[in-house]
Amino acid sequence: MTIALGTIPFGTTVDDQTSFAILDRFVEGGGTLIDTANNYPFWLDGATGDESETTIGRWLASRGNRDQVVISTKCGGRPTVPGDLTLDSAEGLSAQVLAGAAEDSLRRLGIDHIDVYWAHIEDRSVPLEETVGAFNDLVTAGKVKAVGASNHATWRLERARSLAASHGWTPYTYVQLRHSYLRPRPGVRLPEGGHVQVTEETLDYVRSEGLNLWVYTSLLSGAYASKPLPEQYDHPGTARRLAVLDEVASELGATRNQVVLAWLQTQDIVPIVGVSSLAQLEELLTDVKLDPDLRARLDAPA
Repeated sequence: MTIALGTIPFGTTVDDQTSFAILDRFVEGGGTLIDTANNYPFWLDGATGDESETTIGRWLASRGNRDQVVISTKCGGRPTVPGDLTLDSAEGLSAQVLAGAAEDSLRRLGIDHIDVYWAHIEDRSVPLEETVGAFNDLVTAGKVKAVGASNHATWRLERARSLAASHGWTPYTYVQLRHSYLRPRPGVRLPEGGHVQVTEETLDYVRSEGLNLWVYTSLLSGAYASKPLPEQYDHPGTARRLAVLDEVASELGATRNQVVLAWLQTQDIVPIVGVSSLAQLEELLTDVKLDPDLRARLDAPA
């Protein structure tokens, strides 16, 4: 099982007791990857964006298991205007911001280094060379082990990696984008601010370069199970893919969610899955295997 635990609601809509229980069970079940950000969940009334990291920090301190987990967090998307529930005042990716944001995340998490540190969103107001250089400085200082780009266009990712290569800096080796078995209509604008969808070009690029692809909204926020599909997924391809998904799930005695996660993992993609209860987590910890024929059937419908 190679999934990352998404922790957006920890410390707000999911209290400490439940958050700790979920984290405990995730690790007990073989999970090691924990994904957060320095702004989760700032968009909720009364939240600051500290809550998720701070909750994980309390859990790490109480369990003493820092070496057993991989901590992934992000910078660049934290609002600078109190009460702003949008990304309009996002802190950005300047060298000064990155240095301060890393220190703040390390303090909230109670750790001495971040395993994977991501540029959360693009910031085209800052020279890319400055951003890539600032991430390299954090790696050189031992505060960060690996760096990644979240919600970046493929051409910007390539340009950043080329800059890193030309300077001998640490390159982005992790990529985080939105992706699932079902896909929205081509060209549709997603309502979630800042979300960038995986494309065929993305998949070609990360596979050719040997990059680590993590994907969020991998289970469409519950739409495979009980919630209605977002309007952006209303097109003929969705109906065809759902029919095959249901056939495969029935043959395996699995749920749609379990098959989707297995389908992603057969492609060496790491799904980020968020849960708010132990029951939800138990479903996702169940290991489902797809043989080549089942994988081919899932891939076939357009």
